[in-house]
Amino acid sequence: MISTHILDTHLGLPAAGVKVSLEKQSGDTWSPVADGITNEDGRIVYDCPNNEGVYRLSFQIEDYYEKNQQEYFFLSVPVVFKITDTKRKYHVPLLLNPYGYTTYRGS
Repeated sequence: MISTHILDTHLGLPAAGVKVSLEKQSGDTWSPVADGITNEDGRIVYDCPNNEGVYRLSFQIEDYYEKNQQEYFFLSVPVVFKITDTKRKYHVPLLLNPYGYTTYRGS
């Protein structure tokens, strides 16, 4: 299982309504795995197999800031990570503010 959530640390609230694409690397190209939109709690759980490989979550945050009429600097956030243990869950949170972001491997 691959999942994510976004917390808007500027507002102290989950970031709902953000499109996040999940892709898997194949050679020099990226193949789509799944797309999702964060729910009211800022979360997405992707219904996809846990296969070994390199993956990318692309958080499309520009529309989120436009919708909330906030100034911002970053347009999107790509997060690239590697799955090696197919028996565990992979949760990749994003802590977001208009001028920066942080991510980590969650549980």
